Amino acid sequence: MNRAARPKKHFGQHFLHDADIIQRIVAAVAAQPGDALVEIGPGEGVLTLPLLRAAGALTAIELDRDLLEPLRARAATAGSLHLVNADVLKVDLGELATRQPLRIVGNLPYYISSPILFHCLEYAAHIRDMHFMLQQEVVERMAAAPGGKDYGRLSVMLQLACTVEPLLHVPARAFRPPPKVESAVVRLTPLPRAALPQVAPEALQQVVRMAFGQRRKTLGNTLRGVLNADDIRACGIDPQQRAERLAPADFVRLAQRFSATRATPAP
Repeated sequence: MNRAARPKKHFGQHFLHDADIIQRIVAAVAAQPGDALVEIGPGEGVLTLPLLRAAGALTAIELDRDLLEPLRARAATAGSLHLVNADVLKVDLGELATRQPLRIVGNLPYYISSPILFHCLEYAAHIRDMHFMLQQEVVERMAAAPGGKDYGRLSVMLQLACTVEPLLHVPARAFRPPPKVESAVVRLTPLPRAALPQVAPEALQQVVRMAFGQRRKTLGNTLRGVLNADDIRACGIDPQQRAERLAPADFVRLAQRFSATRATPAP
């Protein structure tokens, strides 16, 4: 009989055990034979095994080496499981997409969820979709519309790269041990290349980061040094606006203007 693993605080481990939630997540992913599935942080394998049975093969990236052999044993008759003992932030996801775009699934540790999201975005061209369990608050920020307190850098950068679909709420009691926060599952579907912003990624990242760096200040203040008030007006945006009032497409125009002014030699 397999003994339950003891969650490790330094890995931010909370193991999902609610059978109904597990079934609903598996149904949302709807894995098919031949899918190029990648799971981040499989833990005890409660999602791994049904996904593996559905797809026939799965790559699981797990940092905790103590979980590898128990997971390998559980999956022995479920399908072809490829275990990668590594920090996902150091994994080249593009190298895993050898046959077709990846379908990524993960119950992400809350303390490092945003870095993992941005790491996956770097490989969006190799990804078909992503299903992540995250802190409820993070999912609300990801899907937030302009004008609210939840809307920020994460909202803009994700919505310019993906369709963001919150799928289901997951109560704390669904985990062992229960976290101090509620969780949610979200689906991210990378946008087709033609729908992506036509702007240098570095310029977009810099403008968005600066704009939200001091939320209570106006764009004329937060973007000073990269864009002046006239540049902002040339984008059809009032420099007295705050970042939280702008739609994602507004940031694209600001970043395009920033790139253009940077490329224009001084007289």
